[in-house]
Amino acid sequence: MKQSDIFIIGGGASGMIAAIIAKQNHANVTILERNPKVGKKILATGNGRCNYTNALAQTLHYNHPEFVEKAFSQFGPTETLRFFENLGIVPKIEEQGKTYPLSEQASSIVDVLLYELERLNVEIIVEAFVIQLIRKHQKFIIILSDGTQYEASKVILCTGGKAMPLSGSDGMGYELARKLGHQLTVIFPSLVKLTLQSPYLKHLEGVKFPGRVELLYNNETIQSEFGDILFTKYGISGPTILQLSRKANESMALNKTVIIKVVLVTQLQRMDVVRRFQNAIDRPVDFSLIGLIHKKIIPAILKEAGIDKNHRLVSEISQTKIDKIIELLFDWRFTVTGSKSFEDAQVTAGGIKIEEINPETMESKLVKNLYFAGEIIDIDGLCGGYNLQWAWSSGYLAGLNASQEG
Repeated sequence: MKQSDIFIIGGGASGMIAAIIAKQNHANVTILERNPKVGKKILATGNGRCNYTNALAQTLHYNHPEFVEKAFSQFGPTETLRFFENLGIVPKIEEQGKTYPLSEQASSIVDVLLYELERLNVEIIVEAFVIQLIRKHQKFIIILSDGTQYEASKVILCTGGKAMPLSGSDGMGYELARKLGHQLTVIFPSLVKLTLQSPYLKHLEGVKFPGRVELLYNNETIQSEFGDILFTKYGISGPTILQLSRKANESMALNKTVIIKVVLVTQLQRMDVVRRFQNAIDRPVDFSLIGLIHKKIIPAILKEAGIDKNHRLVSEISQTKIDKIIELLFDWRFTVTGSKSFEDAQVTAGGIKIEEINPETMESKLVKNLYFAGEIIDIDGLCGGYNLQWAWSSGYLAGLNASQEG
């Protein structure tokens, strides 16, 4: 039976950095990766460009800021940038702190991490699907699907969550942790497209425009975002929607009904639009909206306002219906019915309860010498490099502390 000081289960972002840090501290480290290669999920991030951190990331961008603070104080965005620069990555920092390699290739991040792992002689065993993790006589017995067994002094679980299961993140890590006594929060997709209840979606499919979206509960705004919005045949997408999706799914998991409010017109005041209609009384009502909003949206807005003939003159339409059109331009509401699945989600919300993990070391409070890093923990952040930053920060802490004596 092969033995090692530290076995890292999962060769993604958090697993690779944990291995590098532990090996730098002279630990004997082995990575077990279920895929044929490590870093598979990294290659899909940032549309293949790899938004590997956010230079402006703060703890408030995460669901449990106080837990993240401990990791950030030791290895935050500044340390991450320095770490990758030492490996050869020149950062390209774009709007809102989004940071990519200058090469704009996600493979660059994987390549430099893999080079460092090989330089340090970290053993990587691929196509190693762990199905059991057993605590026995102060050691861990790791059993693979093919029956192979390993013995470890310490284990770092870096198996990810359930988002993008084709990358290998299918939730198996949760089961390994649960059988060792750990508890999970509710798990749901985050940074994901939302599904809506609307008769207009088929017609609106593919319409993209800049605007503001708000997430409403009990008629109160609980989150607001500005940027690109994209209607789809099932609902709504775009960077703004991905940012709202966590709170939307969290609310629906609690059986709350949430509403998406779309603000189509953001550059004008209501009175500007009122005057526009006043000056267009001899024009067809649909034509009066040309140049103000996307042309494919106009028929849906008119139907929602109760106007069945698009070419009727403005002067022929009641003031009540004109007021309704104007209201919809600034406040068009849709009931959220759900979201796309984990297959389409960028991140998993929920995971191992943070109360069961030491935030300063990432060690389990329940099982000595068991550590966690990355998405398996109940930590998730906004879209834009925040979640990979958590992988680096937590992976660094796990690798550092697991490699300490004792």
